Amino acid sequence: MTDHTFDLVVLGGGSGGYAAALRAAELGKTVALIEKDKVGGTCLHRGCIPTKALLHAAEVADGAREAAAYGIRATLEGIDPRGVRSYREGIVAKKYKGLEGLVKARGITVVAGEGSLEAGPAVRVGDDLYRGTDVILATGSYSRTLPGLEIGGRILTSEHALELDEIPSSVVILGGGVIGVEFASVWQSFGAQVTIVEALDHLVPNEDLALSKALERAYRRRGIQYSLGVRFQSATQTADAVTVTLEDGKTFTADYLLVAVGRGPATAGLGYEEAGVALDRGFVVTDERLRTGVPHVWAVGDIVPGLQLAHRGFQQGIFVAEEIAGLSPVLIPDTQIPKVTYSHPEVASVGLTEAQASDRLGADGIVAYEYNLAGNGKSEILGTSGIVKVVRQKDGPVLGVHLIGDRVGELITEGQLAVGWEAHPEDIAPFIHAHPTQSEALGEAFLALAGKPLHAL
Repeated sequence: MTDHTFDLVVLGGGSGGYAAALRAAELGKTVALIEKDKVGGTCLHRGCIPTKALLHAAEVADGAREAAAYGIRATLEGIDPRGVRSYREGIVAKKYKGLEGLVKARGITVVAGEGSLEAGPAVRVGDDLYRGTDVILATGSYSRTLPGLEIGGRILTSEHALELDEIPSSVVILGGGVIGVEFASVWQSFGAQVTIVEALDHLVPNEDLALSKALERAYRRRGIQYSLGVRFQSATQTADAVTVTLEDGKTFTADYLLVAVGRGPATAGLGYEEAGVALDRGFVVTDERLRTGVPHVWAVGDIVPGLQLAHRGFQQGIFVAEEIAGLSPVLIPDTQIPKVTYSHPEVASVGLTEAQASDRLGADGIVAYEYNLAGNGKSEILGTSGIVKVVRQKDGPVLGVHLIGDRVGELITEGQLAVGWEAHPEDIAPFIHAHPTQSEALGEAFLALAGKPLHAL
């Protein structure tokens, strides 16, 4: 057995782990980054990046299919699964190579292997022990399933779906959250018949109700089917198909079933509890500064209760590295972290929904305004419909910004600034948005809430 000593040992090389390692090294710490697979984690290799590459390929397919509407003579001959796969893998490979270069340039020691936490604090990898003045736990998450629903064969998780070498003719998707509606969007654009099964009453149920309803309307127009408000009961498969049965007896049969019911914290069997780290339903218990109950042991990313977003883990990793260095950084609360669903159309939000704001301040204490993208020139050019919704405290700051429409994910950072800085619409209204851009729609909403709408009555 060999002992290795570092200022910081990071267990897990995903978004939170590698961000912590990079920032700590930048601050002069010696860092060991332990990863059993590839640095970059789920987001880079099996999540954010490859799925968004698929979504862009789907957008290109839709563009070819609809080209005549723009005066362009083009036809869609079909989808080449191998070509799409090659494009997707090329994007991931470039990003991975770049990340490897950054890690190497910062002098970070990357340890390949599965680690487990031990008292000290330290992380054991095989016969070697990596001791750190501080240890950060960043082991990420895994695709959940439901009791009695076994993954395999024609029953897939998102990771398996990425590896398919065919375009299914039909798919049932269990779960109408972010992962479910994104894969539904891709497969519909690629020509599959798609049905989403969501036990709650709406698609993307964590979003403002106006966005959920708008996405449901858009998906109906696209031909994406969905069942809402009825729970899954069982699934059976043959060599050729999967049949899904709901609790009301309704059945759906398709080539594949994608299970997209969320992600669980990857903490089992890693020595956390044995080393004294408290878990709650598998999640690591931390204080508001991301410290566990064990001195000098921290946790970031999907294993910490809250939003499971790569950029949240990334921000938390930077935060902890700076906290260890004594810089007293600011931790962004989950309500101020932007969320984007990269479907067609996109859904983006930050801050409180209208219902959440009403619960907090009362219905008379808030004002909500919706601006339809039909009035926005750039959205008309792009051929997208949608809405911009802003929620404010009455005579007070902006509490939430909620968008739906193609490419609106690029606008949500302005919404984050408004919410995070507790800006009043009157403060923002004088600022000019370039014309023609979709950002003008957000400007129109701020103008309206400031009492001086320009392109709306």
